[in-house]
Amino acid sequence: MAGRVAGKVALVTGAARGQGRADAVRLAGEGAEVVVVDVCGPLPGVDYASATPADLDETVRLVEAGGGRAVAGQADVRDLEALRGVVDDAVEVLGHLDVVVANAGICIPRAWHRITPEIFRDTLDVNVAGVWNTIMVGAPHLVTAGGGSVIVISSAAGLKVQPFMVPYTTSKWAVRGMAKAFAAELAQHSIRVNSVHPTGMATGMGSGAMQAALGEAMAENPRPGAMFTNMLPVEITAPEDVAETVLFLASDESRFITAHEIAPDAGVTEF
Repeated sequence: MAGRVAGKVALVTGAARGQGRADAVRLAGEGAEVVVVDVCGPLPGVDYASATPADLDETVRLVEAGGGRAVAGQADVRDLEALRGVVDDAVEVLGHLDVVVANAGICIPRAWHRITPEIFRDTLDVNVAGVWNTIMVGAPHLVTAGGGSVIVISSAAGLKVQPFMVPYTTSKWAVRGMAKAFAAELAQHSIRVNSVHPTGMATGMGSGAMQAALGEAMAENPRPGAMFTNMLPVEITAPEDVAETVLFLASDESRFITAHEIAPDAGVTEF
């Protein structure tokens, strides 16, 4: 299959739906074989429904419907050894790994004084430790392949303060720094590492239940709500829009871009 990432193999976490699914389908549509991983089970503390095995099956179906190939596995990104097992097994099947998309994450919006220790811990465990685990199991395969691209999905909240999400904002600034730190050391292996910073997206994470939780926090303190306003006249974007940025970073078109923040954010971080 010809395409912008033809011949490459890409790992995508949180791939059962939403942003991860969009990334996997877009990469496969441009010729990559994809390793799609998701916990497919209850996420800690979130206000929205968790992904299921059927959701991951649907991602595989969509990849295959477009003529692509997907190897699927269930693993919690918080579990380093389980994730390593799934990735190593998939690489054995597909032969190599060229792209790592660390996408899995959670968001639990609350006013600052309603954040529990459990919410803070769970958010950092998934969003920060999970990204570290993903890179740690994926990067050795990129070294073996002679180079590649690591793409860390952060958020506009990793470039600009966003209210009512102290744990989420903390985590997204953390992985922005993590991407730069890995970029510095992995460059000797011709591995590029960049972070992606979208604005709000129409995914399960952006569902009505989460919006209700955010609205409850804003009702207590309306003024900071203006910080969510996009510069462009759109309220929300689609995961397929962000997948175009992921595709660019996965492709050789971005071969000299590393240690940068790429923001398909509708201008929210500058407004």
